[in-house]
Amino acid sequence: MTDVDTGRSAAIISSDAELTELLGEPTEAVRTKVRSELLEIDRQWLAASPFCVVATSAPDGSCDASPKGDPAGFVHVIDDRTIAIPERKGNRRADGYRNVLLNPHVGLMFVIPGRGDTLRINGRAHLVSDAPWFDDMVVKGHRPVLALVVEIDEIFGHCAKAFMRSQLWHPETWQPGAVPSRANIAHLTERPLDSVVELEKYYGETYSTGLY
Repeated sequence: MTDVDTGRSAAIISSDAELTELLGEPTEAVRTKVRSELLEIDRQWLAASPFCVVATSAPDGSCDASPKGDPAGFVHVIDDRTIAIPERKGNRRADGYRNVLLNPHVGLMFVIPGRGDTLRINGRAHLVSDAPWFDDMVVKGHRPVLALVVEIDEIFGHCAKAFMRSQLWHPETWQPGAVPSRANIAHLTERPLDSVVELEKYYGETYSTGLY
């Protein structure tokens, strides 16, 4: 390990051997749990999940992690090696999608509320603007704007330790008021010319009417 002066001494891990020395070797079950095709239980998980995170990277190494959500079952299973994630109305930045155009590798994490374990999928993606199965992803009368089609390279379950440590699903630990409201944050960081009152109205009860 290398000591680096960051205001206090920090021991930087710079090799695989150093990392393994600290973490140890995975068990055989963990080492071999990765598969390349969906099982029936994976299909059941995707049918029950209303939320996932899509991680991408540009060729220069810059990264993006984007949340995607819809009613449970929003992910369309094309076959045992291919899934599609719908894109809805958003802010039009499309950072992750621009990454995919240049580097198709993606990492996905599918979450079921109340569950600590997650389903992980790594693969190669491309974008489509329409397909016959878009009809299967209609929500409230709206077809997807586009879809991210992922060809699966790796799929595996991930244990619940992070969710257990964070107590994510324990309501008694929730503190939504620990930071200023979304309106206040937007005023401070993105929309200084708009008043907090205007932004509170924008992000208020009618905000959900623009989801689709």
